[in-house]
Amino acid sequence: MYNTNMLKNKFLSFILFALITYSASVIGGMATVGFKEPWYSLLIKPSYNPPSWVFAPVWTTLYLMMTIAIWSFWHNKNRNINTIYIYFIHLIFNTTWSVVFFVFHEILLALLVLIILIILIIILMIRFRRVNMVSYYLMIPYLLWCFYALVLNTSLLILN
Repeated sequence: MYNTNMLKNKFLSFILFALITYSASVIGGMATVGFKEPWYSLLIKPSYNPPSWVFAPVWTTLYLMMTIAIWSFWHNKNRNINTIYIYFIHLIFNTTWSVVFFVFHEILLALLVLIILIILIIILMIRFRRVNMVSYYLMIPYLLWCFYALVLNTSLLILN
């Protein structure tokens, strides 16, 4: 009986973290789809700007890894609730970037939001590393992608 309840709670907590995490994706995606064009097509882009089709599979994978990271952290006996709060705050900045960039077309402000997001990811990774190495490692691709986004965002600011 105890094992069944424990598995049920792990399943439910995973679903809850996935819903919260992917809600950032849905809001950001709606902002992107609704306001991207024609503005984005008219921007001068660097040669290393990826094609549009790359973003959906990359972000879907990263959101899954983020979900597993926070879920795995949550089920560790040494977890800290403040880390969970930081995770939720970081999701707000993750979503805010899409709104600032694609809805308001504010490249500089989006760059500042992205810098804050990267700082929050690093803070999360430091906190994850103290408690759960799986959570820490799962955040590395996300951090690297955000650094790539930082280079792209900076290039768009300079070129436009």
